[in-house]
Amino acid sequence: MSVKTETAISMPVVAKDKDVIRHLPVLVIHAHSSCNCRCIMCDIWKNKDGKIFGVSDLKSQLDSIRRLGVRWVVFSGGEPLMNPELSQLSGILRQQGIYLTLLSTGLLLKKYAAMVAQCFDEVIVSLDGPPLIHDAIRRVGGAFALLQDGVRALRELRPGIVITARTTVQKANHQHLWETAQSAKALSLNGISFLAVDVSSAAFNRTLVWPVSHQKEVCLTLSELPVLGSEIAKLISCANDQLGAGFVAESPEKLRRILRDFRVQLGLEAPESPLCNAPWVSAVIETDGSVRPCFFHPAVGNLRDASLDEILNGTVAQNFRTNLDISTNMTCRNCVCSLNYRSLAEDGGQGTASSPE
Repeated sequence: MSVKTETAISMPVVAKDKDVIRHLPVLVIHAHSSCNCRCIMCDIWKNKDGKIFGVSDLKSQLDSIRRLGVRWVVFSGGEPLMNPELSQLSGILRQQGIYLTLLSTGLLLKKYAAMVAQCFDEVIVSLDGPPLIHDAIRRVGGAFALLQDGVRALRELRPGIVITARTTVQKANHQHLWETAQSAKALSLNGISFLAVDVSSAAFNRTLVWPVSHQKEVCLTLSELPVLGSEIAKLISCANDQLGAGFVAESPEKLRRILRDFRVQLGLEAPESPLCNAPWVSAVIETDGSVRPCFFHPAVGNLRDASLDEILNGTVAQNFRTNLDISTNMTCRNCVCSLNYRSLAEDGGQGTASSPE
């Protein structure tokens, strides 16, 4: 649904200097509204409208992207490889010197390996467990084998491309985290990251927050917490020695936070906001043109009504940032996927993000 916004051009607002977006390092683009998996922890696959973010959409915002100094674009979805214009989109952005990341289920990776090898700097694939667990969660027969074939095809074309995995921790795989990390290594991936399943927001194509009955399908019970704790302890104690230093992206503190997230879901602990600066350094564009400050907060405008930089510095967006207290905001306190971007100067010459959305 389009959200009309008043921009800074038509209605200036008084905002703190830090709440004016002069540089936007990270831009997430939902390339396709649908998905080719049927994951139990996500409702995106239920969307059958097949909307895409196309070349015309990108070209209309290219000047804005230049003005904002975007240097990292993450193509998400849905499944971006379902977008027939993805190679053109990537080509346009590469001409701007922008670093490109592809988030993918991996099912179409073999089919489009040549395009991905040519167009992307980095690929992050979804990996939910060892083969049988992965296929069960994805609810696609042979999903792991397709992912394996895709990674192999990509490696043959471009051996050095960075390919990592992202695992959403939930009931169906909480006792298989170590096996999942081993599977990532066996797939010749460069690393793996973990995050707890989100059940508290209306993100991922949920029109409403899931009812408790649905949440129980993916959340842990009290008796399952020790099992997850053991898996996390094994990752902390064994990953660097057996898989390689840094293969598991999260620090011990962040891995332990996953267990804490599930304790919060059970009401055993109070929610606590992660370290995050997403609304000040990134934006998310959906296929309908909606612009969000992150996956979880409401849209602050729509590209049908204004340009990206006008939206981000318009009344709605500036007021949102000015009034946002991440430490007390309940959406932030329940967040399982934060972005903490460090600038070039802060990071010694190379900007990084703790968890790209």
